[in-house]
Amino acid sequence: MSYSAYVFDAYGTLFDVHAAVRRHAEAVGPDGPLLSDIWRTKQLEYSWVRSLMGRYKDFWQLTEDALDYAFDKVPGADRSSREQLLDAYRRLDTYPEVVRVLRALKDRGMRLAVLSNGSPEMLASAVASNGLDTLLDDVFSVDELRTYKTDERVYEMVTTRYRIFPEAVSFQSSNRFDVAGASAYGFRTVWINRSGLPDEYKDLPPAAVLNSLDGVLALA
Repeated sequence: MSYSAYVFDAYGTLFDVHAAVRRHAEAVGPDGPLLSDIWRTKQLEYSWVRSLMGRYKDFWQLTEDALDYAFDKVPGADRSSREQLLDAYRRLDTYPEVVRVLRALKDRGMRLAVLSNGSPEMLASAVASNGLDTLLDDVFSVDELRTYKTDERVYEMVTTRYRIFPEAVSFQSSNRFDVAGASAYGFRTVWINRSGLPDEYKDLPPAAVLNSLDGVLALA
């Protein structure tokens, strides 16, 4: 089947969420990897909890809150690096294959978009700093809904904007909960399982599991 749109999650799929701490590893200290893991875990947890409570904060605020918690949890990490880390998070590096894969899909005439929890400002910064603005047709942020994935209204933004059925969308994400949500909505889903993690949602399987975005081209 051909797809009307190829839609990508942003953080962890296109952008390396651990790149900020890695970029400032010397300033953070030897506990940097632990800090980065806790930062990411709490960032996502905050999004789920706030969705359930109906008390929205945008993703940048959650990113700051999660980093502050991580510093509290890892007292060996140098808190004076906080602003450096936040600045780096605005301009996270992409994974090595991202630009190449997006350009190849674009050359094939595919419509490309991002669908992300990120706030519009943080997404615009990350997209522009990596030169993805010339490749993407749209960047969808949950901010207009004031809720987070896996609320089905998030995925519906794509089908409403493009006036297509869910099965016409190929959705790629590294986050298994996101793949589950998109599968439940009806997207063809591809799980980018970079770390070889076990499956958490076997009742909502992806159409394919890949260890990088390179394999998306073969599925196109």
